[in-house]
This record gives sequence, C-alpha cells and structure tokens, in this order.
Amino acid sequence: MKKTRFTENQIIAILKEGEAGIQVKEICRTHGISDATYYNWRSKYGGMSASDLKRLKETEQELSQLKRMYADIALENRALKDLIEKKL
Repeated sequence: MKKTRFTENQIIAILKEGEAGIQVKEICRTHGISDATYYNWRSKYGGMSASDLKRLKETEQELSQLKRMYADIALENRALKDLIEKKL
C-alpha cells in the first residue's frame, strides 16, 4: 500500500478547511493534491476529529489482535479435532 505524505491529522485539518467554506479547487491547489484525493479523504475521514481518529486507530489495532487470537485458537481446535478423529 502506498504511503501518503500527509498524516491523518493533517488530512483532517485539510478537510476542515473545506468545511469552513474554502473552495475545493483552492484547497487542492494549495496542498498539492488532486480533487479525487480530496473526495476520497472526505469519504473516509469526513466529520472526524482528532480524538475520533485516535479511537478508530485503537479499535482497528484491537480488532487485528482479536483476529490473530481467533486464528490461533481455531487452528489449535482443528488440530485437536484431527487428533481425536485419528484415535477413533
């Protein structure tokens, strides 16, 4: 995945400029981004504040950890079932 040159906090600040009433073309020209990039950011981060973004990142990290834990347990469970079936 391509790394962006803007942090999430910078993206939110750019979007806040748009909410303040500055034209999208002016924002894009000032920050050196395309209109498509602006609208993609707006669809992803629109209406968020810095605290919302922090909570989102924490939730995504927790979800990732839970998925890894589930995968480990499911693998262990399958191995135990295979072991029991072989004994019968």
